Amino acid sequence: MIQRAAKTRLLQLLGQFPAVALLGPRQVGKTTLALSLTSEADNSALYLDLELPSDRAKLADPELYLSDYEDRLVILDEIHRLPGIFQTLRSLIDRRKRKGKRTGQFLLLGSASIDLLQQSAETLAGRIAYMELTPFLESEVQSFEWRAAFIQTYLERDVPSLGPRVPAETLHRFWQMLGHNQGQMLNAAQLAAGLGISGQTAGRYLDIMVDLLLVRRLQPWASNVGKRLVRSPKVYVRDSGLLHTLLGIRDQETLLGHPVVGSSWEGMLIENILSAVPANTQAWFYRTSVGAEIDLVLETAPNERWAIEMKRSLSDPKPSKGFYIGCADVKANHQIVVYPGQESYKHDAKTEIMPLDTLLKKLSRQETR
Repeated sequence: MIQRAAKTRLLQLLGQFPAVALLGPRQVGKTTLALSLTSEADNSALYLDLELPSDRAKLADPELYLSDYEDRLVILDEIHRLPGIFQTLRSLIDRRKRKGKRTGQFLLLGSASIDLLQQSAETLAGRIAYMELTPFLESEVQSFEWRAAFIQTYLERDVPSLGPRVPAETLHRFWQMLGHNQGQMLNAAQLAAGLGISGQTAGRYLDIMVDLLLVRRLQPWASNVGKRLVRSPKVYVRDSGLLHTLLGIRDQETLLGHPVVGSSWEGMLIENILSAVPANTQAWFYRTSVGAEIDLVLETAPNERWAIEMKRSLSDPKPSKGFYIGCADVKANHQIVVYPGQESYKHDAKTEIMPLDTLLKKLSRQETR
């Protein structure tokens, strides 16, 4: 269901914008998803893998080469390998617009958001949309050995190739520390002390992990509601499978006995939910100093605000008192408790209890409004 939803969303964006950037870590399925569109595109799509010297050579003069493919969707994989191409893409997009072609021209795939977002946002403003492919979804299963190899390869080869110069072992320890603090409020000083580095350096490491789409920094609700609000973000290792590998968790029995089990469940739900929300949805968590708390607040459209609490309990997934207080504070008009059961039911006049897949279907319907 998730993969079909991602494909549908990508096709929608290509039907609305001249260029779309599909972002996500390596081996998460960006290329597979992009290539699945070739049968959907008129005259099929042109695919170039910019990690291959032969494909990069074709773009020695990108304007000349791409001018021959004006009627086809052009997929440029690992776009960060060819910095400086965005100006040419802008010129080609504007030229094609004058000829009547306004959408579905370029699909840009990137393993990191650092340079890609900066360069494309500046050069292709108003011409490009962004879509993230979530690292780990409910329907996916990965082996421990594969995940361990992924972590090692990413730290030793991929991160240095993308620009950041950080010792692999140091970044691995930092990633593990984030895993041990899954879903907790960010304490940069504590992380820095654990690695023997400055708080500024710890902040830079976190920026790298967030930019590489490996870690999510969920910001707190900041609107003034006349209450003392928590100001520090929450931090999650985005891929639950990688989280478990970083912490040495090999099976479900070990996970169920590990302190991270609750926050792992919460992080997995957040990634699935944010993969299904409409474009331009804003997401926060809400917490006050006196105990009002909402795990996830979504604003999918003006005056369309969702408050979501996450419970692992099958027998008694009722929301907390702090959840109701938070819902009143943020003026939520959807109050949802997600739990691991199969049935959906009303808990009270305003609050629904439901499984994840039901919530995802509800959120996906918001896209079509």
